[in-house]
Amino acid sequence: MENKNLLMIPGPTPVPEKVLLAQAQHPIGHRSPEFSEIIGEINENLKWLHQTQQDVLTVTASGTGAMEAGIINFLSPGDRVLVGCNGKFAERWADMSDAFGLQTERINAAWGEPLDPKVFREKLEADTNKEIKAVIITHSETSTGILNDLETINRHVKNHGEALIIVDAVTSLGAVNLPIDDWGLDVVASGSQKGYMIPPGLGFIAVSEKAWQAYETAKLPKFYFDLGAYRNSTAKNSTPYTPPINLMYGLKVALNMMREEGLENIFARHERNTKATREAVQALGLPLLAGNDAASRAVTAVAPTTVEAEKVRSVMKKQFDISLAGGQNQLKGKIFRIGHLGFVSERDVLTVISALEEVLRELGHETMTPGAGVAAATRVFAES
Repeated sequence: MENKNLLMIPGPTPVPEKVLLAQAQHPIGHRSPEFSEIIGEINENLKWLHQTQQDVLTVTASGTGAMEAGIINFLSPGDRVLVGCNGKFAERWADMSDAFGLQTERINAAWGEPLDPKVFREKLEADTNKEIKAVIITHSETSTGILNDLETINRHVKNHGEALIIVDAVTSLGAVNLPIDDWGLDVVASGSQKGYMIPPGLGFIAVSEKAWQAYETAKLPKFYFDLGAYRNSTAKNSTPYTPPINLMYGLKVALNMMREEGLENIFARHERNTKATREAVQALGLPLLAGNDAASRAVTAVAPTTVEAEKVRSVMKKQFDISLAGGQNQLKGKIFRIGHLGFVSERDVLTVISALEEVLRELGHETMTPGAGVAAATRVFAES
């Protein structure tokens, strides 16, 4: 049946009908008083979502663009930075740091394993000359389904005193508790097509006062992504350049939906969907890539041994019109990933698990009891 696709990947994520309808309105002038009112409402709700009193800056870009802005505005060529690398996106930030002439030091962990906060502590404590200018961390690494221990790593950064902490929160913002002000996070970047429940095209950057002080002396070149211009415009409920007006319409509605649900309820929903998915997959006899203690709330990475991961994805799409994500880089063909981020409900999780059972049966996966996956997920939802 046409137009019945169920998008169960970690981004882009499903978009609510109310948001889609809002985006279908005619655009208005981006310098008009009416649009300024929309920006003002969005800005207040972004501060609420980010749990910060600072303005959250909105750029027309993907999450990668938001991270680039978060790096180039607060550092100078030759600055020493530590980058936690345990997945595709973390390695992207290390490569980006290299591209901008930073002295990049990678702190590696195996793909599928969380970063070790002790290594960061040791590096930071050994830096008695305060040469480390930033620590760059991917909070939720969607290539592997890992949630890194940002709170502990950030505590070690704070004890260092000099270094900034720059966070990729692209798939954690709006899915797990991330109290930016309480933790004292300096730069936090995210993207619209994830927990925000709108299509790709907008990036968001929250910036601390400490980071703004670093901005005054930062020497990396920038123009379109010069966050000083965005800071000035945001204070006036405006933008320095032409924004995607219709995406802003959708963002306004999506943020109001999130506010109605409430932060604690949003986090609890993601926790339930994550637990239900993981327990269902294990009940079907499939191993998970990430352990329970470091499981992302955005995506579950499954590492099948009795069936081919790409065949699972192919049959799910052809037979049930359900999209799952594949593995990336060295994990390509070895895992498939089930997204449960943003506008995803219990019904969606039960649907994908039910379809997965049938696909596994067709592909000859014999180490499962029919109905075990759905029963496990249902049990989680009943207990929540």
